[in-house]
Amino acid sequence: MRIYGKRWDIEVFFKMCKSYLALSKESQGRSYEAQIASTSIVFLRYMMIAESVRLEHDEKTWGEIFFRLCDEIKDIEYAKAVKLLIDTMIDMLRNSTVLTEDQAQALIDQFIGALPLFLKERLQLVA
Repeated sequence: MRIYGKRWDIEVFFKMCKSYLALSKESQGRSYEAQIASTSIVFLRYMMIAESVRLEHDEKTWGEIFFRLCDEIKDIEYAKAVKLLIDTMIDMLRNSTVLTEDQAQALIDQFIGALPLFLKERLQLVA
């Protein structure tokens, strides 16, 4: 699959060069050197366009601003995220007007009992 992905990128590259950069139409030279020169010029134009697109759209090219933004946005650890979801669900069940306190606690106990042991240990739900 990885090889196919690389091949697809190459196919897209050649399609772009043929369609938009006139790879096969621009030069009619018959010598090997003329064909290599023409192809090199087309590839050089492609690289300049690709670099321009990358500089305009890639946040990493913003320099220090990109890294400051990354520092501000910290990822929540997996265990904390799951714990937050479980706590939210428990709060919703306890605050439900449809369920009694005993029914809500029974659902919470059943849910926690159904969790895999490794997750219970990670979330410190094991007594």
